[in-house]
Amino acid sequence: MASGELLPSTLGELKNSVWAERRHPSRSVKEEIRENLIARLRDGVALFPGLHGYDDTVIPQVVNALLSRHNFILLGLRGQAKTRLIRMLTTLLDEETPYIAGSEIRDHPLAPVSAFGRGQIASLGDATPIAWLGREDRYIEKLATPDVTIADMIGDIDPIKAARQGHDIGSELNIHYGLLPRANRGIFAINELPDLAGKIQVGLFNIMQEGDVQIKGFPVRLPLDVLLIFTANPEDYTARGKIITPLKDRIGSEIRTHYPGTLEQGMAITAQEAWTARSNAARVIVPKYVREVVEAIAFLARDDKKIDKRSGVSQRLPISVLENAVSNAERRAIQNAETEAVPRVADIYSALPSITGKIELEYEGELKGGEAVARELIRMAVGRVYSNYFEGVNVGMTVKYFERGGALKVDAATSSAALLEQLLPIDGLMEKTRALGLSANEPDAVRAAAGEFILEGLYAHRRISRNEEFGFAAPEDRRRGQEPDNPDDAPPARPAKRRQFN
Repeated sequence: MASGELLPSTLGELKNSVWAERRHPSRSVKEEIRENLIARLRDGVALFPGLHGYDDTVIPQVVNALLSRHNFILLGLRGQAKTRLIRMLTTLLDEETPYIAGSEIRDHPLAPVSAFGRGQIASLGDATPIAWLGREDRYIEKLATPDVTIADMIGDIDPIKAARQGHDIGSELNIHYGLLPRANRGIFAINELPDLAGKIQVGLFNIMQEGDVQIKGFPVRLPLDVLLIFTANPEDYTARGKIITPLKDRIGSEIRTHYPGTLEQGMAITAQEAWTARSNAARVIVPKYVREVVEAIAFLARDDKKIDKRSGVSQRLPISVLENAVSNAERRAIQNAETEAVPRVADIYSALPSITGKIELEYEGELKGGEAVARELIRMAVGRVYSNYFEGVNVGMTVKYFERGGALKVDAATSSAALLEQLLPIDGLMEKTRALGLSANEPDAVRAAAGEFILEGLYAHRRISRNEEFGFAAPEDRRRGQEPDNPDDAPPARPAKRRQFN
């Protein structure tokens, strides 16, 4: 319909409208999505904006499934944007579509399938009232659980309706329709399909393929027009249930999702999803190296032998860690009346609850403990990111400072000005922040966070030590000074080999 044009409100008006000329009753939902998808592909419009890392893998397969008019399943570990993707499919539906007003299963005005819809047209003819559905109204989603019944999914006989309306108990007019019929002429999504009981899955494939179903022993013919989409976690196949073979056979495409392939893709997702734009007096500034450390934690966790790979490490982990780290920096800024809130590595350590609750440990990890595993992940992530910035940079003067007896205890609650005052006397430290892209006129909070990051990087590479009692110091066996007297002659740091996260 043209913008601003009044929508037809009766069947007669609909028959004489532009909509009826362009939309034949035989045009199914899958055909509708296919046509709109083809138009977007021709125009070069982004199909799923905000989904990062799927451009060359998942999205082409989803496009192929839709062009093939397939029902499909997204198979992948937790936190891989499966639900987000399927909810975005509503953008491929028409902006508005008509149905017979009052119809529970949204009957097509020109081709009704329910007894109610047929009865309305038989009795009212062209005066049959028409209502309109928006895109979002044509999407129904159900989380599969073992207690879901056939009545929930397909429907049930409503004896109260039969008594009130005086119909025979077996009349189709007495049916209280379930979720699937109510999704007619739209998209029906079932999350965690293997959790659905086998007999419910049987009901699904029967109505998918043959278009009929029995409700309380009464056969009902319901040729539904619906796109069915499922999601599942591979772990569920053995842990909680399985997809029955006849249903799996009727699913046109099985599409595997995955975690971000590169650190940059992961950072883009986290930056998009994490709530860091806080509305308060303190301006939140998140340094790039902090974002990299947070994202590297998830990448390292996915490769760690102490963490269960079958369960996966959700992309929600770095999102939650970054939000918690920002909150800790925000709290510090508020307490110290600072104008900038800048997360430090110490704030990432304060976000341990965002890590321990999102990783499933193997036996070795259980022995070590969740918090110890999380702390080790943070230290390793800091070491990896530090190497990317300071490979070949001589930090001998800073290391020498600690070997001569220098020490620094860093508290996450220490104000930026106070921390910077402690960092400035450390030989060669603050001048090395230039490698992080900082200038001398940066706010105190930014400079203090950068200085602390360098010390954490040195600790990660065992150049200096750190403990809760004394803070940063030289390793025990090097506190008497065993390096050359001239700090400039000290050998350069030997960071760990740069690692590509892909």
